[in-house]
Amino acid sequence: MTERARAKDQDRRAAWRVTLGNVIYNNDTPAGRLFDLLLIAAILVSVFTVMLDSVAGFRARYGPVLRQVEWALTLLFTVEYALRLISARHPRNYVRSFFGLVDLLSLIPAYLALFFPGAQYLLIVRALRLLRIFRILKLARYLSEASVLTEALRASLAKITVFLAVVLTLVTIIGALMYVVEGPKYGFTSIPTSIYWAIVTLTTVGYGDIAPKTPWGKALASVAMILGYGIIAVPTGIVTVGIAQAQAGRRGAAAGSAGSGAGRRPSCPRCGLEGHEPDARFCRRCGEALPGAGAEAGGV
Repeated sequence: MTERARAKDQDRRAAWRVTLGNVIYNNDTPAGRLFDLLLIAAILVSVFTVMLDSVAGFRARYGPVLRQVEWALTLLFTVEYALRLISARHPRNYVRSFFGLVDLLSLIPAYLALFFPGAQYLLIVRALRLLRIFRILKLARYLSEASVLTEALRASLAKITVFLAVVLTLVTIIGALMYVVEGPKYGFTSIPTSIYWAIVTLTTVGYGDIAPKTPWGKALASVAMILGYGIIAVPTGIVTVGIAQAQAGRRGAAAGSAGSGAGRRPSCPRCGLEGHEPDARFCRRCGEALPGAGAEAGGV
């Protein structure tokens, strides 16, 4: 094969990859949008198939059909993942991206099920792939609000950690006291069991599988329940304040970036240095008069 023929062949392969990449990664084209919509439909079918397979009645009656659908979709998603690797400009970046990891994790359970029965139910992780609907329906602007929540949680991490440490200490103490007051006679067979009861009570879940019978036990349970209502409000307040601070910080940053151009001097006409103070008249590097400085000096 001559060099010209080899170059043409490489160009054809490159053009094929570009065309495939536009269909898979670009939903602005009709073909790309259709591909994404069909992908979302296949993901929904896969998720519902896994859910139906977990129902004993459906599994007994339609088990073989459900498994065939699961494997057909798994093979389809495997081919799709391979095509994404082939058509990506930087395959490593795709593999390490959020959606790349989700795409890979959505395939692994199906193949694990060949060696570990029951692992196929982990295919429900494919529901994470539905997050692509934000990009398909042009709702990506709403995802920016998720970063506000992330910033709030990160800023509140220390406070939440201290709060959880206090809660763990409380449930340990209350559980131990309840074990001493009630004892195995009334179902509090050990301190870990009593701590379980304290957690259920403080979180206001109240399963009712264990309940105090003695007056002192009921009094301690009453204190735990009242503490539970107070404890629930603490993390809510912490996160709410964090969200408010994150939003205020964003608004301040936006206002600062909008006003930074008006508050700063233009760049030096001689050396091009930027970032002069608002009251500067001369360039701090070369001494050249800054634009507008003469007019201000004359006015003063």
